[in-house]
Amino acid sequence: MLLTRASEYALLSLDVLQKSKTPLGTEYLANELNIPKSFLAKILQSLAKKGILVSHKGAHGGFVLAKAVEEISIQEIIFAAEGKKPVVFDCTSYLETCPNGAIGSCAISPFLANFQNRIDDFLNGLMLSDIL
Repeated sequence: MLLTRASEYALLSLDVLQKSKTPLGTEYLANELNIPKSFLAKILQSLAKKGILVSHKGAHGGFVLAKAVEEISIQEIIFAAEGKKPVVFDCTSYLETCPNGAIGSCAISPFLANFQNRIDDFLNGLMLSDIL
């Protein structure tokens, strides 16, 4: 599946964060978006590790965007949230996701590779600013 709840929650959180002038904590975001706090905390930490968010500690801490929404691609958000490349099919041009390890001998492999490359290009070119 291309987008799971992790990606959806990441996008929803980034929307709230981009509207705020101050850092927002996990508890606030979880309540605002009605998302389980522990699940959201993992997603936000992943986004911070990938340089999409900055985490501030302390009483007035929380998360803020690390860069402008025009500089954050949907591809990088999905990769950070999911922990892997977004793929349309289990069977793709990526050797690590081909269930048979038969990339070179699969009859539909060229089609799937082309399709996946187009999706990758689209998601790399689609910025957070385009969807918010």
